[in-house]
Amino acid sequence: MSQDNGVILVLLLGLALASPAWAAYKLQERYSWNQLDFAFPNARLKEQALASGDYIPQNGLPVGVEHFGNRLFVTVPRWRDGIPATLTYINMDHSVTGSPELIPYPDWKANTAGDCANSITTAYRIKVDECGRLWVLDTGTVGIGNTTTNPCPYSVNVFDLTTDTRIRRYELPATDTNPNTFIANIAVDVGKTCDDAYAYFADELGYGLITYSWELNKSWRFSAHSYFFPDPLRGDFNVAGINFQWGEEGIFGMSLSPIRSDGFRTLYFSPLASHRQFAVSTRILRDETRTEDSYHDFVALDERGPNAHTTSRVMSDDGVELFNLIDQNAVGCWHSSMPYSPQFHGIVDRDDVGLVFPADVKIDENKNVWVLSDRMPVFLLSDLDYSDTNFRIYTAPLATLIENTVCDL
Repeated sequence: MSQDNGVILVLLLGLALASPAWAAYKLQERYSWNQLDFAFPNARLKEQALASGDYIPQNGLPVGVEHFGNRLFVTVPRWRDGIPATLTYINMDHSVTGSPELIPYPDWKANTAGDCANSITTAYRIKVDECGRLWVLDTGTVGIGNTTTNPCPYSVNVFDLTTDTRIRRYELPATDTNPNTFIANIAVDVGKTCDDAYAYFADELGYGLITYSWELNKSWRFSAHSYFFPDPLRGDFNVAGINFQWGEEGIFGMSLSPIRSDGFRTLYFSPLASHRQFAVSTRILRDETRTEDSYHDFVALDERGPNAHTTSRVMSDDGVELFNLIDQNAVGCWHSSMPYSPQFHGIVDRDDVGLVFPADVKIDENKNVWVLSDRMPVFLLSDLDYSDTNFRIYTAPLATLIENTVCDL
């Protein structure tokens, strides 16, 4: 429910606490699952996968969402065993709502873990550009934290959504990563033509920002800027009644402004363990010669205020940024024509059950917003109740969400 700036934030409640709680009223729940299901070719193959452990329903966690045409893409990283596909979609013509089976994209073979040249091993957040291309960074990893193995290198994979074929695979060179590298977010910057395209990758645990040029088929890394690092005062989190520390989490959420008068965009970003947003012109990021000589081109903006850790963010083509506020079970907004200070930040919607850990947010070509929530800290640090709804995808028109907020200019 939309709130005026400055209202005292309600205390985070445990999921089972039977007290009054905020419920979403602008965002409409479109899909939901107790646990994820996959569209196997037939029942026999599904039974075989269950028996062999190739499919363990309780081990799947959706983290990324993207919409294009009649398809809603959902990513499921291979953090645990039994994830049969990592890049999937919902056919929205066949499944208008409910708990649909996830269909591997572009097919089952292309989701084979460890088949580096031909498949996607693990995908996190993905992006469709205005040229009808789906950008997917394959981390090449299986597991999470201490269980992580790297059967494949990091690679940029781009699919043509008209033909459902992969049109580019580019392996990140060793100079773009380090032993701590963990990349879970992507931003795509298309200029005047479809060839004038760049992708930016946030190295959350290796503390860097990587640029990839479509035209040059080349990448370069901006390393060790202090703005990529976590804030040592912002490593304490409270979500779903769980207190935990993610003090090492650096640069994560990114959004791109509309093209500015100089022909470039502004990239906004925040470390996950931070309440602050930073900015840099894509003029800098597109220039390989500036990787070691650009410190003062990065700008620090104000803090968002208390309880303001964010995961993903996105900006509309008219300059409205949406960002997921994981401490508040909410989605926030800011109109980029205004100063980045708390009095110009709004809450577009909040739900103390349904929006526990909003993990991704997108704005599609029709200016509809898509939000995925997944109770990630409960999945990682406690135990999900699989008799309850755990994963949800919401949608609403952007104009509806920002109506009567400070972002509605």
